[in-house]
Amino acid sequence: MKTALLHYWLTNVRGGEKVLAALADILPEADIFTHAYRPEAFGEPSAHILWGHRVTESLVAHLPLGRRHPQAYLPLLPMASRALELDGYDLVVSSESGPIKGIRKPKDARHVCYCHTPMRYIWDMRDEYYRDAGFCGKLAMHLFTEHLKREDLKSAESVDVFVANSLFVAERIRRIYGREAIVVHPPVDVGFFSADVPLAPRKPYYLFAGANVKYKRLDLAQAACSRMGRELVFAGGGNCTDEELRALYRGAKALVFPGIEDFGIVPVEAQAAGTPVIAFRAGGALETVVDGETGLFFDDDSVDSLCGAIEEFESRSWSAEACRINAARFDKSVFSGRMRRILKTS
Repeated sequence: MKTALLHYWLTNVRGGEKVLAALADILPEADIFTHAYRPEAFGEPSAHILWGHRVTESLVAHLPLGRRHPQAYLPLLPMASRALELDGYDLVVSSESGPIKGIRKPKDARHVCYCHTPMRYIWDMRDEYYRDAGFCGKLAMHLFTEHLKREDLKSAESVDVFVANSLFVAERIRRIYGREAIVVHPPVDVGFFSADVPLAPRKPYYLFAGANVKYKRLDLAQAACSRMGRELVFAGGGNCTDEELRALYRGAKALVFPGIEDFGIVPVEAQAAGTPVIAFRAGGALETVVDGETGLFFDDDSVDSLCGAIEEFESRSWSAEACRINAARFDKSVFSGRMRRILKTS
């Protein structure tokens, strides 16, 4: 079966790219199609090969700064997706949180879309993105949001099977596209974070891990820890290696996770390292943290609520083993097994 593997753009390595890597392992003969590819971001020597797969870029890569900032051409991406030449492919698998799923599907081909989320900046979080945008960003949103919504709804018509990375995202797919989705949680390298290496003693700090973007609410974690006189360590934005991050997870009293994520790999990594989680009761964390067993939830998006959760957390004892057992549900081997079964029947 000739297979095309699609991803919105390949300009850095984050959660979406780790999903693509797992899909590429499952589909070793697949060709990769994307809007823009920067080999140096992946340590690749070739501009046409990624993980042994041939890479084809859309016309966006050939526009000024298209490889560095493909998102700047967002209004053109639906057209660029349709221009990709996929004739002769029997199976199309898209890794999607942008318009890449809106391809011209070859006749008799099947299209399986692994949807990280419908585009937040035109749907559920449009107001938040608009509020934080500069003048040019606000102008672009005024001009193109409705166009992109129409294109996004149209692009869903090419999909035969939707796979969502969480129940939270499956609900968005149902509400926005009117489609049902199979839930397959993304792959987490549980073995790396739970590897049998000597454990450092717990230290008196809480940990915030992840990029410092507004919706992740680092500000809320900082305000709560400051009020209570607790130390908060920030690990994110590429400021530590995987080994350093693993050590930080293992040394922390708990991970503080105050944002709303579509899934959220960080809480799973923390639990794999034996560390409990204090999370806002919303989004993907509801699927990865067992309340009262591997962590606690706080209910209001406020400093008072998070402080209350920290106080309750410190009044209890926690099992590192329970955290590791829970994290094992999200190991990359589980993802691979479930996706193989879905692709085999598609």
